[in-house]
Amino acid sequence: MKTVIVGYGRMGQLIEEVLVKRGHTVLCRVDSAGTGDVRDLNASTLKGADGVIEFALAEGIAQRIKIYAESALPVLIGTTGWAVEEGRAMYANSRGALLRGTNFSLGAHLFFRLTAAAAKLINRVEEYDVGLTEFHHTGKADYPSGTAITAAEGILAELDRKKVIVKDLPQSGPLAPDALHVAAVRVGAVPGIHEMRMDSMADFLTIRHEARNRGGFALGAVRGLEWLQGKTGWHDAEEFFSELLDSTP
Repeated sequence: MKTVIVGYGRMGQLIEEVLVKRGHTVLCRVDSAGTGDVRDLNASTLKGADGVIEFALAEGIAQRIKIYAESALPVLIGTTGWAVEEGRAMYANSRGALLRGTNFSLGAHLFFRLTAAAAKLINRVEEYDVGLTEFHHTGKADYPSGTAITAAEGILAELDRKKVIVKDLPQSGPLAPDALHVAAVRVGAVPGIHEMRMDSMADFLTIRHEARNRGGFALGAVRGLEWLQGKTGWHDAEEFFSELLDSTP
C-alpha cells in the first residue's frame, strides 16, 4: 500500500516503521507542527495513495474527515477526543471506508472483552463496586482516554447498577451509587495503563492492561488498514478485532 500518514509524532513515526517492515510505502507525512512533509491535508495530498492512517490532534478533524470521505480511500483513524457521530454521518453516502477506534492494540481489545465479562459475572453480586483508572503521559490532552471510555461503556452494558460514566468527582458529597468513576492520571512518559477494580468489603479483584510501548498500537493500526482494503462505509475497531479474534484457531 502507498500510505499517507496524518500526524507524524511518536505514533506516526512508529507506524511508518511498521508499514515499511510489512512491505508498504509511505507516500506523504502530514503534520501541523511541521515534523512531516507538509503541514496541511488537502485532496491533492491524497493523490496516488492506497490508504491513510491518522493519529493526530482532534482539532480540525471534521474537515479532515470530509476530505477523506470525498477521496473514497480506506482511512484508519486513531485520533481520540472528537464527536464520532458527526464523522459517521459524513460516511453515509461515501464510496470510501473509515475504520475508527480508541485503541488498536490487540491487548487492549482483550482487556475490553475481559472487563465486560467480569461486569457480567458480578452483575448479580451486589457487594462489589466497580471503578476504572487510567494512566498516560503528560502530553496526552484528552481525559479520560478513549480506551477507558470504551471499556467503561462495555461495563455499563453488562452491569445494571451502574448507569452513567463520571470522570470528575463531585464538588462536595459522595459519588452517586449508580456512577461508574473513570479516573485519569497524567504523569511522566507512561504509554498507557488501564485498570478495572472490583471492590468489596471482603476482597478486591483487578483486571489490568499495561502497554510496554507504542509498538502494539502501531502494528494494530497497520493491520487494520490492511483489513480495510476493499471495504466501504464506516467501521469500528471492535469489528476488526472481533473478526481477528473469532477467526483465530
